[in-house]
Amino acid sequence: MRSLQGLVVAITGGARGIGLATARALTAEGVTVAIGDIDLIDADPGIAALSVRMDIADPESFEDFLDQVEDRLGPIDVLINNAAIMPVGRIVEEPHAVTRRIVEVNLFGLITGTKLALRRMVRRSSGHVINLASLSGEQNIPGAATYCATKHAIIGFTDSVRLEYRGTGVDISLVLPSFVDTDMNRGAKAFAGVRMTNPEEIAAAIVGLIRKPRASIRVNWSAGMLSASRKFFPRHIGDAISRALGGETTFLADLNQAERRSYEDRIRAR
Repeated sequence: MRSLQGLVVAITGGARGIGLATARALTAEGVTVAIGDIDLIDADPGIAALSVRMDIADPESFEDFLDQVEDRLGPIDVLINNAAIMPVGRIVEEPHAVTRRIVEVNLFGLITGTKLALRRMVRRSSGHVINLASLSGEQNIPGAATYCATKHAIIGFTDSVRLEYRGTGVDISLVLPSFVDTDMNRGAKAFAGVRMTNPEEIAAAIVGLIRKPRASIRVNWSAGMLSASRKFFPRHIGDAISRALGGETTFLADLNQAERRSYEDRIRAR
């Protein structure tokens, strides 16, 4: 078990949702928290020791964030790559600029952050990189094809890098949240039989992961087991289960477009 007292933790996308809940949970445990986000409007100034505006898709902006954290707070013990966006809709209706932005934020930004953190951590044989993927990275979600593609890629990337740096003293972990009650899922209903998870549950799991590093965790348990079990079924059976639970229409026909509009407008304006 690792003590949390005195750790320096940097969180991307820390102004809202899972990132903000994690910042609050870690601060309550005596951790020194820094958050980086392109939009700090909702960030609570009392939660983080340092808040920096940064664009995760820009390597120079990302490195500047990490430099500011280490210059002002000390060496980064944990980097939590949390920032992500999820515009939804049928793929032929997704503008090329939006597709590119999803990949740049969700995947390229995470890869950049992992590389920048490892360069700092490996040379001192200590540190922990936590990458947030999603249970969508183990599934197929119509209406969120590009988002799912990035999360599938994050799983493969993180597991590969974990093996590359095994034995260096640096831990590398995956967190796979289920359907979380944040702006990202605004206007959508969880699949039938799947409980919507709140950000505080994900934050608590991340705190536990820092205390006791593991390769990966799924949150919540029931959704995680449902996702993991699909690999044991033939493809057509898995598709039929998803269809029966409403997974094929959650982000298409069943989506409340009016409720979701403010989120879509905000992330598509970047």
